[in-house]
Amino acid sequence: MATSKQKDENVKKPQISYWSKDKCECPVCHKSFEREIMRSGNGRMIAGGLSDELHRTFEPSAKFGRIYPLIYEVGACPHCYSAFFWTDFGEIKKTETVDRVYENSEKRKKTCETIFPYFNLKRERTLFDGAAMYYLALMTYDKVGVDMLPTMKKAIISLRLAWLCDELNLRCNGHNYDYVAQVFYRKALFFYQQAVLNETSRTEKSSTLNNFGPDMDKNYGWDGVIYLCGLLEFKYGQQEDIQLRLKKLSESKTAIARIFGLGKSSKNKPGPLLEHARNLYDELTKLVNDDEF
Repeated sequence: MATSKQKDENVKKPQISYWSKDKCECPVCHKSFEREIMRSGNGRMIAGGLSDELHRTFEPSAKFGRIYPLIYEVGACPHCYSAFFWTDFGEIKKTETVDRVYENSEKRKKTCETIFPYFNLKRERTLFDGAAMYYLALMTYDKVGVDMLPTMKKAIISLRLAWLCDELNLRCNGHNYDYVAQVFYRKALFFYQQAVLNETSRTEKSSTLNNFGPDMDKNYGWDGVIYLCGLLEFKYGQQEDIQLRLKKLSESKTAIARIFGLGKSSKNKPGPLLEHARNLYDELTKLVNDDEF
C-alpha cells in the first residue's frame, strides 16, 4: 500500500509553462537553447486591477497559486547571457551589433549576479530568474543600434523590472529589493523621457514600435508613453531642485492635457488610460498651483 508521502509524490504539479519542441538559436553566440512558454487557460490568469502605472496584477488561484506572466516575455541565452524580447531574436542582422553584445557577455553575467545572485537560465523560471532575465535584457539592449529602438525597449524593461522587484520584496522581504525597485523606476523615468526626446529630434523613431505595453495585456500606444513620462516624473522624479521639478511637472501637465484633450471630447481614447490621465492631471494641477510646494 502506498504511503501518504508516495501519494504526494505521485500528484502532478500543476503546469504553468512548457518547453517548446523548437529550440531557439541565439543570434549572438549561435548556440541553441530551450524556450519556455507559459500555458494559458484553465484559470491560470485571473486578472486583477490596473495600477496607475498601467500594470495589470493577477490574482492567485487555488490550483496554480500566484503567477507572473511578465517573466515569460523575454528570452535569455544561458551560454552568452544575451537577452531580448522574443520577437527580437531573429532581428539582429548587423555584425557590429552582434560583436558588441558578445564582447559584453561575461560582464553582463557578473553584473546581474550582484543583484540576482545564483540566477538560473536553464530551469523553469521563477520570479527571481525572470527578474534576472529582464536585467540581462536591459544590459543587452544597451549594446544594440538605434535600428532596434533600444531606448523605448529599455524604458519598458526598466518599468517591468521595478514591478518584479516590488514583487520580490513582498515575497522576500529584507533583501533590499524595495531599494532596487526604486532604482529601476528612476531608470524607467529616464528612458521614457529620452525616448520622447529622441522621437522629437528624429534620432530614434520610437513611435514605430509595434507594442508599447507597458504591461503585456494591452498596448496603450504613444498616448501611454506620454502619460507614463508625466506619471513617473510625478512619482519618482528628483526633488532636490524644486524649481526644476515644478518646471518638469508643468510641462507634463501641458503634454497630458494636449494629447488626451482633457476638457474636450475624449471618446476615442482608451477608457482606463483616460481615467488615469485625468487623475494625474488633477494631481499635477494641485502641485503646480500650490504656493507652499
